[in-house]
Amino acid sequence: MTDNLLGIPETRLAVDPAAERLDAGVDPAQVAAAYPTSSLAWAVLAEDALADGDRDVEAYAYARTGYHRALDSLRRSGWRGQGPVPWSHVPNRGFLRSLAALARAARAIGERDEEARCVAFLRDSSIEAARELGL
Repeated sequence: MTDNLLGIPETRLAVDPAAERLDAGVDPAQVAAAYPTSSLAWAVLAEDALADGDRDVEAYAYARTGYHRALDSLRRSGWRGQGPVPWSHVPNRGFLRSLAALARAARAIGERDEEARCVAFLRDSSIEAARELGL
């Protein structure tokens, strides 16, 4: 386990069983229905909706669901509201992708304050994720 400069240990989520199904090409909606606690499944749905360009409200709802599911998982993993959530630990990517999608969806519906909060939270959690996800 690596500590940041403040001495707060990294949070590393457990493997998400939905990841294997998504990697196998199963429809993300089916995966989210089968694994509703999977932040990764909700992140993929949000990203897909954002990519469509005309489903911003739907993307926001998916991203917010993924974000809240991820917060539950983070808390169960010992996270106390701050500290690193490294991108390099692949199971953390559902949370980080949900957070990035929520920032983008918030921007798309005009929620500038929420967008800023989400971008700051993403950067505080993992600067590497912010770079990888273009935020």
